Amino acid sequence: MTKSKGLLALAALLSSTTLAPAETLRWARAGDALTLDPHAQNEGPTHTIRHQIYEPLIIRDMTGAFEPALATEWAPKEDDPNVWVFKLREGVKFHGGEDFTAEDVVFSFERAKQENSDMKELVSSVVEVRAVDDYTVEIVTDGPNPILPSNLTNQYILDKGWAEANNTVNVQDFEGGEITFATTNANGTGPYILQSREPDVKTVMVRNEEYWGRDKFPMEVSEIVYTPIQNAATRVAALLSGEVNFLQDMPVQDLERVSGADGLVVKKAPQNRVIFFGMNMGADDIEADNVEGANPLADKRVRKAMSMAINRDAIQQVVMRGQSEPAGMVAPPFVNGWTAEMDGASVTDIEGAKALMAEAGYSDGFSIRLDCPNDRYINDEAICQAAVGMFGQIGVTVNLDAKPKAQHFPLITDGKSDFYMLGWGVPTYDSEYIFNFLVHGREADIGTWNATGYDNDDLDAKIKSLASNVDLDARNADIAAIWDVVQDETLYIPIHHQVLNWGMGEGVGIEVDPEDQPKVKYFTMN
Repeated sequence: MTKSKGLLALAALLSSTTLAPAETLRWARAGDALTLDPHAQNEGPTHTIRHQIYEPLIIRDMTGAFEPALATEWAPKEDDPNVWVFKLREGVKFHGGEDFTAEDVVFSFERAKQENSDMKELVSSVVEVRAVDDYTVEIVTDGPNPILPSNLTNQYILDKGWAEANNTVNVQDFEGGEITFATTNANGTGPYILQSREPDVKTVMVRNEEYWGRDKFPMEVSEIVYTPIQNAATRVAALLSGEVNFLQDMPVQDLERVSGADGLVVKKAPQNRVIFFGMNMGADDIEADNVEGANPLADKRVRKAMSMAINRDAIQQVVMRGQSEPAGMVAPPFVNGWTAEMDGASVTDIEGAKALMAEAGYSDGFSIRLDCPNDRYINDEAICQAAVGMFGQIGVTVNLDAKPKAQHFPLITDGKSDFYMLGWGVPTYDSEYIFNFLVHGREADIGTWNATGYDNDDLDAKIKSLASNVDLDARNADIAAIWDVVQDETLYIPIHHQVLNWGMGEGVGIEVDPEDQPKVKYFTMN
């Protein structure tokens, strides 16, 4: 945001105090948004901050249900199933005062499909976006796409003129370390206006008094002060002292302490996210191990043995203090394609794992580096530390390298990690989202988070066909068949499904969102 726009936003806030009481949400969590660029990173905390400032055509409310945002209606075109028609909300303005029109939608979708965009998988079936008039957009897909709306809830719209004026037509090359105007500045249509941004320190947003939904949502928070606090003890101390009044990423060891404190409450819900380990099985040789001229992870027996070495119940009980659900597949229970049978398939069997290792020729084991984040998932580094000991029981010596997510994630997307932790939420609530990012072979616009090196042409074709299969029974049968392959190959080592705990002052009114993406316009303040 430019300095002048920041001053205007502040003036708007000050003038509004005569109309409504000023209520500040002092919000903290473990990590910060990686960038404000609307299309540069598809990552949970990054989306969470952007959702306060930018808006998609369709949004999910706090229950996960669709809700109109910048589009008021959407449906397939009556005479062409390859086209979705979106009616846009009229009278909406960007924070800089520009009118929102179909031109901005066309521009934003074209931008989302760029090479550096981390959102391109979600619009990979889109072949054209065209403006019929100022408030009607047609999205043309490569064959009928019955779940297109599910792919749009994190596709933000930015002003074309603002992007052109500030040299941000192109998406930031996040992995390449590029910094652009859109990295720390924003101009959306959302309920809050960016006032100041200090990455990894503090972000301040103020209520947009001209927001189209000003009277449709509570909008009781007038100012948001967002502070990333990596250290768990410091986060809790900030909540207990009143320095913050809303806390995500509640440390599980402090739940009772916080819930028993005067004036504080803890709210809990299952999260739409699974935590797992990924392995580079595609390379002939890998750098992170001590095996010369071979890749032990390329052998399915080794991958299965490593999964069998994980004691998920112990991680649940000791590391997570009961705040997780052991997983047997890399899909949360919320997702179409999940089954209880597959999710219960992970078993701990040390002797069986040792036998598989010997059968694969690794009876003496090997050593390997595990890349792990330390500020992204609940107890992420502690989970990795526990896994180190478990892998050691079958002769796999793991050297743990934990670092902040800003340094961790590029290792995965750039293919520079051979063994890594990752968590995956599914905002579309459909397995296609998982397959597009994590299973399909890595190409320019699909498979961008698949660092396993796995590439199966037949499976890739089946994955791509999901976008245009309108026979839902046949589509679900294909999803099940793809999962059969994923499970048999042990593409990933599932650990658990996260459970969310939010700590807050008694006066903060909000329920836990399974996406872990609180939208402040829904908050009440008493």
